[in-house]
Amino acid sequence: MRRLIAQLARFGVVGAVGFVVDTAVFNLLRFTVLSPDEIHSGPFWAKVVSTIVAIFVNWMGNRYWTFRDQRRAVATREGIEFVVVSLGGMVIALATLGVSHYAMGLTSALADNVANIIGLGLGTVFRFWLYKVWVYHPDRTAAAQAGPVVAGAQPVTARSEAAGQ
Repeated sequence: MRRLIAQLARFGVVGAVGFVVDTAVFNLLRFTVLSPDEIHSGPFWAKVVSTIVAIFVNWMGNRYWTFRDQRRAVATREGIEFVVVSLGGMVIALATLGVSHYAMGLTSALADNVANIIGLGLGTVFRFWLYKVWVYHPDRTAAAQAGPVVAGAQPVTARSEAAGQ
């Protein structure tokens, strides 16, 4: 339990850093090279770029700090899975905002911000859970580091040893 709490705390710190990076990059781009005064869709593209940068920062923080004991030797597949999960969290946040703003008609700035916070919270729970059980799952990282599997052999995991298999 203590390890889970420490991991959640590190995940929160990484997420906070990612949030600051996302906001800073978005505003820097929006008020300079992607200003809506110069480029009509500038804020949209600023958000796309800032999200990509924040996902990369979050991946590095989670790979080398939050889940450092569970990362894989080869980062490519892990990175792709991390991005997929991150985009899933983004969809949850956008869906929450969409339901509040468009389906429920709650269009004030306060309502949008409350929906955004709820969506970010739900997305964060979703991302942490999938990072833990899929992207950085100990069985997956141990199997990947153990090398090739012999045809017909069953991989040995902590669960299969505990079950007496």
